[in-house]
Amino acid sequence: MKRFLSISFLIASFAIGKTSFGQQSNIFSVKEAVDYGMKNSAQVKNALIDIQIQKQTNKEISAGAFPQINGNLSINDYLSIPTSLIPAEFTGGPPGTFIPIKFGTKYNASFGADLQQILFDGQVFVGLQAKKTALAFSAKTAEVTEENIKANIYKIYYQLVVAKKQVSAIDANITRFEKLLHDTREIYKNGFAEKLDVDKVDVQLNNLRTEKLKAENQIEAGNEALKFLMGMPQKDQLVLSDTLSDDELRSNILDESYTYSDRKEFQLLDLGAKLNEFNIRRYKLSKIPTVSGFANFSKNAQRKTFDIFKVDAQWYTTSLIGLKVTVPIFDGGARNARITKAKLELEKTKNNIEQLKLSIDNDVEQSRLKMKTALATLESQKKNIDLAEQVYRATKLKYEQGLGSNQEIYNAQAELKVAQSNYYGALYDAISARIDYLKATGKL
Repeated sequence: MKRFLSISFLIASFAIGKTSFGQQSNIFSVKEAVDYGMKNSAQVKNALIDIQIQKQTNKEISAGAFPQINGNLSINDYLSIPTSLIPAEFTGGPPGTFIPIKFGTKYNASFGADLQQILFDGQVFVGLQAKKTALAFSAKTAEVTEENIKANIYKIYYQLVVAKKQVSAIDANITRFEKLLHDTREIYKNGFAEKLDVDKVDVQLNNLRTEKLKAENQIEAGNEALKFLMGMPQKDQLVLSDTLSDDELRSNILDESYTYSDRKEFQLLDLGAKLNEFNIRRYKLSKIPTVSGFANFSKNAQRKTFDIFKVDAQWYTTSLIGLKVTVPIFDGGARNARITKAKLELEKTKNNIEQLKLSIDNDVEQSRLKMKTALATLESQKKNIDLAEQVYRATKLKYEQGLGSNQEIYNAQAELKVAQSNYYGALYDAISARIDYLKATGKL
């Protein structure tokens, strides 16, 4: 009942805080933190927008295969009608001379429409074939971004979980020293200890309290960093609900096989290579002729006065259809340069794929070794903590019985702190290596 009332009070406090200050309380497991980050991280949002941009680019490419229709309208007022020269001999004049004559009217108008349709263009057809791959490339880029954000959220989340465990250990040390300080004062009152012994214990206790304060401030800073990574407003409250146990880390994942194609970065480079191949084909096809059809329809009017839009005015119709074949002949070597450049880009991508394979192998082995080391250290340091606590209790008992010194207690406490520090360090190293291993094998 007490626990229930405490939780109810806590929830009520969060609700009041949200109403009063516009804050929102979020109690997240690591999976919920990842899901929140996938929805709110600016990097992930931009990666998803890039997919939408690629979809519009694909529509733009597809539009090149459809008819292109444009309308036109023009009205001209010739302030000075153009003059043409005709041979004077046409009118009986001397040969070799010309007579200036003005043709046309002051006002001219025309309206019409043009239609163009590509019938064959190798570059357009390759672009249509590459649309699906280009969209998959953008989607895979977004997945790589999401995976990197996910790995970082996992690491910071569990780093904070481990840090809270360390604070709990510091609290236990503070409790021990508070008891030691009380006992030492009592021994001092009975004349079996010096004032110096009391002061030494007091100093150690103050150091532990300072250490706890620093650890709590670091947790707060880490919590703010996690909110920033997740895209959560700093004013909102983030409470971590997951814990971390040794059993979770000892579940064997290190003997599982892996393939390069499981890595999203590998899949991304593979798609990049396919796009390079499309580029080579596109530039090669730019060497062959292109064929397009066209049509035009227009009406023209010529007037001496501005009555172009008069209902019964005469308009003259012109229409035509045609076929255009463009044959590339010489461009100074630009097409060959583009083809060679695309081939070199493909070669670079293939080199990057081979380098990534080596990197994946290294990442897997490094994280596997790191995790094995951390698990072994974890087991050893857990035993050390138990032994250090036993040594501390035995040393304190000797001191209380007048058979030991303060210095022995300080040494026992220092050894306990080292064992605790090593244990929590190994604990975080193990979870960090596990995350790295899962990411390296494409199973995060």
